[in-house]
Amino acid sequence: MEKRLGFVACCRTREPRLQRRFQRYGWDLAAADYEALWQSPLRPAQAELLDIAALRSGAQVLDVACGTGLVTFAAADAVGPQGQVLSVELSGQMVDAVGRRAEERRLSNVGFQRMDAETPALPEASVDVALCALGLMYLPDPERAAAEMRRVLRPGGRLVAAVWGECLNCAWPALFPIVDAEVASEVCPLFFRLGSGDALARVCAAAQLQNVELRRIATMLVYADADEACNAAFADGPVALTWLRFDGPVRTLVRARYLKTIEPWRDGQGYRRPPGDFVVTAGVAAAGPVGASASQARSTADAKPALVMAASKASSSVANGKPRRQASSK
Repeated sequence: MEKRLGFVACCRTREPRLQRRFQRYGWDLAAADYEALWQSPLRPAQAELLDIAALRSGAQVLDVACGTGLVTFAAADAVGPQGQVLSVELSGQMVDAVGRRAEERRLSNVGFQRMDAETPALPEASVDVALCALGLMYLPDPERAAAEMRRVLRPGGRLVAAVWGECLNCAWPALFPIVDAEVASEVCPLFFRLGSGDALARVCAAAQLQNVELRRIATMLVYADADEACNAAFADGPVALTWLRFDGPVRTLVRARYLKTIEPWRDGQGYRRPPGDFVVTAGVAAAGPVGASASQARSTADAKPALVMAASKASSSVANGKPRRQASSK
């Protein structure tokens, strides 16, 4: 059977532009059902991330790789009407989902725009907290993204990030080898490298963050039935675009192989997979400019409105208490 180029293959080639393209359209496909399938499994990692962030009323927050806003809206509640949360995401469909939910809730403190995490069009020293819940491991250059999040932090600001942990403990330990049988790829070492040992903490330290802490948490992954387990793994997970390109016979084959690997965790009609492994890391931005001259650094006072201003000049803003999405710059 001829192997097909898919999302996983671009991870192997590490060609950044191709990888971003597959990420964008893959997550566009997953947007509609993302929360139904992933809100519960991801809740422990997101709750831990928000607990470490300890958001305060009035804070300016950047939510990187925001997805459909599961962390964004919790952060908006925490910072209150005097604060601001700007959520950025490469997937246009997911950005649209955040916008719809913000409008439904009539939130005036949420901005949203499509933006590449590695090249965010935001001013330096403009946010109090930068969050990235389960996004860094998908990026071509997570080190650059972490450095950019550090750049936009004010002195004393915090970067808090979460990734999937060790490969064998994740939701789909056998998923990638199964897909790999049909696609010329080798994603596993790349996708899980930030969850191994202290890799994520070292990325934060390399971004010139201080007082870096790392927590590893385990959680039970529960699926109601085989369809839910497979949809979470294939249709709405990291191989969504590849799955779309598989024909009927290949889908049937891949699905059967995956269900066989998770059979030991069957619980009645559903599955209970122990554990789901996550790593959460946080670090603090010291005073002084990073990667720029002192003349380019913003003072804390001057940077106070920068997050809101950046949102209004780019793809989205909040006007008259109602979120508005503008034309994307990409």
